[in-house]
This record gives sequence, structure tokens and C-alpha cells, in this order.
Amino acid sequence: MITPYLLIRNIRIQNANAMSSPITIGFPAMTAWLGGMHALERRLRQREELSELHFTRLAVSCQAFDLQTYRGVGDYVDSVIINAKPLRKKKNAFKPAPFIEEARVHLTVSLLFALARGDRNLQEPLIKAIAEELPRMKLASGDILSFQPPKEILYQDDEDQASDKAILRKLMPGYVVIERRDLLKERMEAGENSVDALLHFLEIQYQAEKNEDGEVTGWKGKKAEPGWIVPLATGFKGLSPLGRVRFQRDAETPHRFAESVITLGEFKMAHHFQHVSEILWEYKYLADENLYLCTNQ
Repeated sequence: MITPYLLIRNIRIQNANAMSSPITIGFPAMTAWLGGMHALERRLRQREELSELHFTRLAVSCQAFDLQTYRGVGDYVDSVIINAKPLRKKKNAFKPAPFIEEARVHLTVSLLFALARGDRNLQEPLIKAIAEELPRMKLASGDILSFQPPKEILYQDDEDQASDKAILRKLMPGYVVIERRDLLKERMEAGENSVDALLHFLEIQYQAEKNEDGEVTGWKGKKAEPGWIVPLATGFKGLSPLGRVRFQRDAETPHRFAESVITLGEFKMAHHFQHVSEILWEYKYLADENLYLCTNQ
């Protein structure tokens, strides 16, 4: 089977939303990236020649990450750097406007889109449309400063591993994010609750290193699992039945209250993978469990 892909490299994003869930700050939620894929598809499909375009899955490779936080001398935790707001006039005085802390990040990513079909006749209008539409969009609530437009549609053949490696090399240098839900599942099946299981893999235990005289010469950190393991928001779980509420945004679409789903993710260099399918994310809806997920496994 031959699968067509489209690669947009080095997308520089400013002030992306780093508050991926109510309890985590860091890499934007996977719902933001797949939501961006869906938004781009909807824009492109408005053109007659691209009316049947469909993106099915997505891979994200991160090349640069600058979380907007600050830690002063003697501080134990980081503080969020917020944008300055204009002063507001109140009677005869100017006072600072009220603000809400918003975690932001400047980052550079490359996005690999899997296409449902990739006729070579679509290549030229598709590349031209992306160059025109993407600068008008936001990704993860951030502004797109620049990007390298795709040059061609890439093709991966299941019977030719070299085609996989050729596409994976184009994501270098960068760290590809994948799902590590399997780590949590193993701990929870052993009887541990989800929060303790999550913290088990995120905590770093430090142990003092001493010389022969018993003097501390340094500290060594140890993690439960090797690798760059991070918390990752991957979707939502419905809390209420489908229905209608007053003043909902879309009167035609059923409404329900939901909470974030948080699991573990891992960043790995692209050359560690053997197949492109290992790094792709897609939507999944589990009706029996009221789960709306972005999944990689």
C-alpha cells in the first residue's frame, strides 16, 4: 500500500498556548495540533480543485521550544511571564487592567500530514493553497511567523522501508512526540491510581554522591523510565449526557460538559523510528466510555 504525505517544515509559532490542561503547563495539547490539521483542511477544501482533500493523521516534530517562564534568584518554582496590558482610566487615575495568567511558549515544529489520497494533479494547487492559507491561521492559539512551504507530495510504500526512512529523515533535526499510555496502563493494572502512576514517571529522585571522607561531591538524578517523558493532554472525557444548554455557541450541535484527559508522552529523535506509522496521531471516539481522544497507539 502506498500512502501520500505532505510535510510543512520549520513552522515558527509565537505565543502558543502552553497550558495544555488545567494542571499541566508545557507542550501544547495534541488536540491543538489535530485541531489545526482539521482547520487547515476546511480552509483548503473551500477551493474547488481541493474540495475532496482529506487529512487523516498527523505527526509533530519539535525543533525549538521556549517556554515563557522565569525563575528568580532563590525561587523554588518558575513564574509565568505574562503580556503587559494597557492601563485603564478609572475616574482621574490610570490603573493596571485585571489579568489572567496565560502560559505561553514560542516554538518551532514540523508537521507531517497523511492524505487520504494524493493524486499528482493535486500537488501544485495544494502547495500553492497552503502557502496562501497557512499564514492567515493560528496554530495552538499562537501566531505563525514563518514556515517552509512543502515542495512535493511524499509517498511511502509499505513494501519499501527505504521510503519510510526517507520521510523520517526529513523530520530531523527534531524530537517527535509519541504516546506512552502503556506506561500508565501497566501501573494502573497493578492497582495504582492514575495520579500516582503519572507522578511516578515524572518525578526525579536525587541522591547525594559522596567521596571516601563522606563529603558530598555532587547529586545524581534518577527517573523511573529512561527517555524524555512528559505529561500530555490528548483529549476529553464527557461528564454529562449530550443535550442543549442556554447560549451555547452552536445551536445545531449537541453540548456536553467534559474534562481533559492527560496521559504520558515521549519525545524521541525521528531517526529512532523504523516506520512512519509509529509517529502518527489520529482522532478516536470511544462512545461507551465517553472519550474523545487523539491517539498514537
